[in-house]
Amino acid sequence: MTVSLPSPTSLSQTEKHTQSTSSASPVVEPKRVTGGFALLDSLLRHGVEYIFGYPGGAILPIYDDLYKVEATGSIKHILVRHEQGAAHAADGYARATGKVGVCFGTSGPGATNLVTGIATAYMDSIPMVIVTGQVPRKVIGTDAFQETDIYGITLPIVKHSYIVRDPQDLPRIVAEAFHIASTGRPGPVLIDVPKDVAFEEFDYVPVEPGSVKLRGYRPTVKGNPRQINAAIELIKESRRPLLYVGGGAIASGAHGEIKELAELFNIPVTTTLMGIGAFDEHHPLSLGMLGMHGTAYANFAVTDCDLLICVGARFDDRVTGKLDEFASHAKVIHIDIDPAEVGKNRVPEVPIVGDVRKVLIDLLRRCKQTGAKGTPNQNQEWLNLINRWREEYPLVVPQHPDSIPPQEVIVEVGRQAPHAFYTTDVGQHQMWAAQFLKNGPRRWISSAGLGTMGFGLPAAIGAKVAFPNEDVICISGDASFQMCLQELGTASQYGINVKTVILNNGWQGMVRQWQQAFHGERYSCSNMEVGMPDIELLAKAYGIKGIVVTEREQLKDAIAEMLAADCPVIMDVRVTKDENCYPMVPTGKSNAQMVGLPKPAPKASTEPVYCSHCGTSNAPNHNFCSECGTKL
Repeated sequence: MTVSLPSPTSLSQTEKHTQSTSSASPVVEPKRVTGGFALLDSLLRHGVEYIFGYPGGAILPIYDDLYKVEATGSIKHILVRHEQGAAHAADGYARATGKVGVCFGTSGPGATNLVTGIATAYMDSIPMVIVTGQVPRKVIGTDAFQETDIYGITLPIVKHSYIVRDPQDLPRIVAEAFHIASTGRPGPVLIDVPKDVAFEEFDYVPVEPGSVKLRGYRPTVKGNPRQINAAIELIKESRRPLLYVGGGAIASGAHGEIKELAELFNIPVTTTLMGIGAFDEHHPLSLGMLGMHGTAYANFAVTDCDLLICVGARFDDRVTGKLDEFASHAKVIHIDIDPAEVGKNRVPEVPIVGDVRKVLIDLLRRCKQTGAKGTPNQNQEWLNLINRWREEYPLVVPQHPDSIPPQEVIVEVGRQAPHAFYTTDVGQHQMWAAQFLKNGPRRWISSAGLGTMGFGLPAAIGAKVAFPNEDVICISGDASFQMCLQELGTASQYGINVKTVILNNGWQGMVRQWQQAFHGERYSCSNMEVGMPDIELLAKAYGIKGIVVTEREQLKDAIAEMLAADCPVIMDVRVTKDENCYPMVPTGKSNAQMVGLPKPAPKASTEPVYCSHCGTSNAPNHNFCSECGTKL
């Protein structure tokens, strides 16, 4: 997804200004400022309200200017406890708002600490601008103190990146970075600023948002009309269609159009982990999530469908299972803004490159013009079959008399806070949350592509900063929580009222499940009980509220207490230790080959029972023949 653009050092100042700004821009008198001030002013002009970061030597000049800018109340800096937390918080902010998240880190270890968060955002196509300090220009390449080539290190995990060689380039670079991060397929952009560039004074002329023109960067947003017409014809012909919706639908805000299309043709809808919230999961056409831990009825549907309409998804391996058996009987329509994803894993019959919302708007407009819509009986047999699967293989909350099932915790939290923003860490708790919570658009925030443990708490902080009056709840596991628990200090310092629910089973739960299923029950290095902190005391140490739940009878009241508290809260729920997450598609198997499915309840027979003595037909619930009294 890295975008190839001309090198900033290859253009003259005149060429750069001509390329990057509109000819209609008003003349602005230059102002003598430092590079650090120009950077911050440019961020402010692009609507940045919050920066998540951590200072250090190489980035101190920028922080010195930030001290002055922050005093005006125009930008708020959130001091994290680790740079990874800064990246995840900016990511959570971006996912919740749809805006570009911004984080700062210094050179060397500060920059490398951001790498996991950058990769997380890249894999999930999240718009971010990352600013790193760098050693002065004259010592770059000399292995100076705290020098790393963060530009080179991050090349595979950014959409684009810059090293600022001249402070006069900063306003243009910031404008380009925001444009690249937020248009086309979104993604992270890195700006590496040497220390002396931030110090240096120059005559600053702002570059306003929307004024950049990048040679060679023209994302396709409008779908090809001929391909849209071909897609409509396939939909009209289909008897077993399925909408397969991914994160691109969230990024483009296409939930309204997806609902309209689904209802127009009575098409059931399944989502990826990234696509959760793009379609109302209370809707009768919703099948929930598909894939490795998806619902059985979604996985059966994708196996048996005759038309798969892929909207903003990329045929990820955790969705497809055994790729050559994924929707193997179906024709495929693939709508995506990134042409590199179309045909990468599955060649579609109808490829449509474009912004998925704009494509669906055009498709629906064309349907109205031609009168195309589903007929009353077109998909009815298909919907009946799916509803039978729903009844036979529902998601089940187990009943354990002596422990609290983790699924029960998720269900109760969702019942008491149905409209909250939910972030997750990674593991069994993430999958249970995906299965049992019902989320609206942008209210599901989870590391999908990279699967980053430690993501949940800092991402929740980012979302809560963006929406201080909304409930923000992090669903975590005892192992994941310990990855970035130091961000409790950030929540405490700023009074960021996030709630964290820890499903504490004393294990790296998903690792234990795989060791049980595929590694002969050899539990190598996956038990976390020895060395586990006392969560209640840990919370107290950070000056926040801690709650421990050990009995089912405590659960409802404890959740209510957590939600009512006007402060950050950690709730440690001791759940069933050996509970596994089902359904599950084992690696290398097709989606129809799930393990852990509930056994269908035996159905009452509707066939008549014939008496062995006189041959009389009797109702199936009769025990004795109504004619001669013989025992049936």
